[in-house]
Amino acid sequence: MLNRRTLRIKAMQTLFAYKQSQEANYALSLDFIAETFSPDLNSMEVQDKEQLKKDKTEASKVFKSLFEEKTYQAKPDNKVESVVEEAIRDYHSRNLKDQKHFNKTMIQEAEKIVDRYILILLLLVEFADLAEKDHKLDQTTFVKNLLIKAIRFNKSVETLSLRRNLNWSNETDHLRQWFKDILKTDEKYKEYVKLENASFKDDQEIVLHIAKNIVFKNELIEGFMEESDINWDEDRAIIKSLVTKTLKSIPEGDVNEEFELQELSYNWEDDKTFFQKLFEESIKVEEAYNSLIAEKTKNWDIERIAATDKVIIEMAIAEMINFPSIPVKVTINEYIEVAKRYSTPKSKVFINGVLDVIATELEKRGVIRKSGRGLIDNK
Repeated sequence: MLNRRTLRIKAMQTLFAYKQSQEANYALSLDFIAETFSPDLNSMEVQDKEQLKKDKTEASKVFKSLFEEKTYQAKPDNKVESVVEEAIRDYHSRNLKDQKHFNKTMIQEAEKIVDRYILILLLLVEFADLAEKDHKLDQTTFVKNLLIKAIRFNKSVETLSLRRNLNWSNETDHLRQWFKDILKTDEKYKEYVKLENASFKDDQEIVLHIAKNIVFKNELIEGFMEESDINWDEDRAIIKSLVTKTLKSIPEGDVNEEFELQELSYNWEDDKTFFQKLFEESIKVEEAYNSLIAEKTKNWDIERIAATDKVIIEMAIAEMINFPSIPVKVTINEYIEVAKRYSTPKSKVFINGVLDVIATELEKRGVIRKSGRGLIDNK
């Protein structure tokens, strides 16, 4: 089940990627300035290379100063000013485009967890199909496995796989290799296929074994999953949970009886709103509260703080301000847990201390205002 902590982690990863794109866009703007004031090698006109060099230096200085909030000012109404304005406009335009892209793709990536979940269920069916075609070993017991039949005839699985084009048709070589070298050599599988009258419990135990101990543990299959999905390592625990819960929930009886697929979250629409808003509001924090973060980290060089720590702090501030129903202490504790997993060994202590003083400051200013359940831990 996808929970809020997982969403925070995914938003953090997306925000980190967005910040990297900002840096790239900044460099592109400087490249644009440098290129604009470079001599035109195709021009037949005499060019003043020294003046071009001076203009490039001045334009780069103006551009950088606007981002660093320095007092340097360019001369008005000249080419330097015009080029700088265009560079800044392009910088912000690219950032906005990237923001929209990341906002959209992070939702798509989260929803792909369902795709992977369905694909694992379909993989069990593929193994049964290969078992039926294999004439070297009688695997009738597995072919007739009641849980695999239930998956095969489940309308929800069929609808989702067709709608989202989920299948293993392009991976026949991998499937045959996994079936031959991994499944058929598995001791529990070999014992199972020898059963003459497998019970429902026998059927359930073998598919759970295949899922838990082969699909989610075998290095060969794991390697394939990681190559085909960059988020596999991050999402595998959720996908495994969805798959095992499904296999355990399939009722004994008529295989044509529909069983319910597991939901991505208890309320995906609400979680998706939280996810998107957290990302969008976190982007605004750096500009609005960078000076406050610097003030509360006096003993730390703000430019040398681990990039991940800075992202975590900004996200926590955004959450404390924009989600009144979430207690401050809950937010701080959540981001400490994120820091434990994704940042430096000292980060959890640092982030705890910084967020505590920042929360106190913003509460005094009236910027953080909690209501309802958000007041529980703030009394």
